[in-house]
Amino acid sequence: MLNGRKTLYSGMQATGTLTLGNYLGALKNWVNLNEEYECIYGVMDLHSLTVRQTPAEFRKNARSLYALYVAAGLDPEKNCIYYQSHVSGHAELSWILSCFTYMGELNRMTQFKDKSSRHADNINAGLYTYPVLMASDILLYQADLVPVGQDQKQHLEITRDIAQRFNALYGDVFTVPEAYIPKAGAKIMSLSDPQKKMSKSDENANATILLLDDRDSIIRKFKRAVTDSDTVVRYAEEKPGIRNLMDIYSCVTGKDYSAIEQEFEGRGYGEFKLAVGEAVADELSPLQKHYASLIEDKAYLDSMIKMNDEKAAYYAAKTLRKVQKKVGLTERIRA
Repeated sequence: MLNGRKTLYSGMQATGTLTLGNYLGALKNWVNLNEEYECIYGVMDLHSLTVRQTPAEFRKNARSLYALYVAAGLDPEKNCIYYQSHVSGHAELSWILSCFTYMGELNRMTQFKDKSSRHADNINAGLYTYPVLMASDILLYQADLVPVGQDQKQHLEITRDIAQRFNALYGDVFTVPEAYIPKAGAKIMSLSDPQKKMSKSDENANATILLLDDRDSIIRKFKRAVTDSDTVVRYAEEKPGIRNLMDIYSCVTGKDYSAIEQEFEGRGYGEFKLAVGEAVADELSPLQKHYASLIEDKAYLDSMIKMNDEKAAYYAAKTLRKVQKKVGLTERIRA
């Protein structure tokens, strides 16, 4: 806990522009959490290195992600929003915890198998030990809660296992984190293949809505969204494309599925897809305007990054010193 409140920790990788799925599934739901929790959000640039990055583009993307966090409504004075790579404790704790993580545990990680199949020319050790770094991210800040999607549950489970193993040996060093299940949000699927999750790495540009897409692009992509041969706007298991569009429309308008079905009764898919596109464009317009002003205000962004990096480093150092002492590392001599 920090300042008498439970700590919530999360972050996103600094690769490419965030998608509508990132926004509706996570970012939008983070905005008011600081009313109840001490919230720490990372620009997870170290994790991004498991895939080869173009340095200049990578730095630009990381800064863009920081600005998108703020543009979406995360107040950098109420939340701790920082760069993962600016806090050396992540890498230091990751090495220590790798010595308390078993090969069998890492071998069971399905995300490693998935990413290895997609990046067969770059199956590196970082990709394999990725869950240990993720565990270090969470445990370094003594997080009580971690928002997780279906694809991250394994990583939280191994984090808990590592924390419990370490605590059993050395006492209550780490807080064992619990999953945070948001009250609202949706798993947003690809517009071209509603059986798979919307992804910023999708090779089909029409499959994904990026948060910085202009209005015309957003509406055009929704007009091309895959549906089915029916014409009825109805939430049903056998209609994944329409289900996905209804999920999106519900998230941005606040209408439930019954209200949506009544609104578009007898109107067909064309009108529905146009309405979804316009609603999403309207939702993202204030974010895009705020982002445009932020990204131009170098002094403000730099000051927020510096302040929050220092705050994160302070929190991290407290945990790291405790861990180093417990495992028997020689204490540093400070002036």
